[in-house]
Amino acid sequence: MKNLLWLLKWTLKAAIFFTLFAFALNNQQDTTVHFFFGTYWRAPQVLVVLGAFAAGVAVGALGMVPHWLKQRRAAKLSSPPGIQSQPVPAASPHLPHEL
Repeated sequence: MKNLLWLLKWTLKAAIFFTLFAFALNNQQDTTVHFFFGTYWRAPQVLVVLGAFAAGVAVGALGMVPHWLKQRRAAKLSSPPGIQSQPVPAASPHLPHEL
């Protein structure tokens, strides 16, 4: 069962990889992106799409930074001074596992 799940995961990963690879091969023609003041960038279309995706991820991550800092500050204020959070210990091998 475990091997079947492993095989299914790798098959899905391979299918995604080959789909993206075929997309990249089909979009190699040059594309021009026009900016302000007559400047432009000419690159293969797949690089333009990848650049737009990377820019979206970066903007999304930067947009989350204030929220992350607020949560971190709230977590520090809620714990008593001098006590730092301890990692949760692993399950004991002597306890029965739930199914």
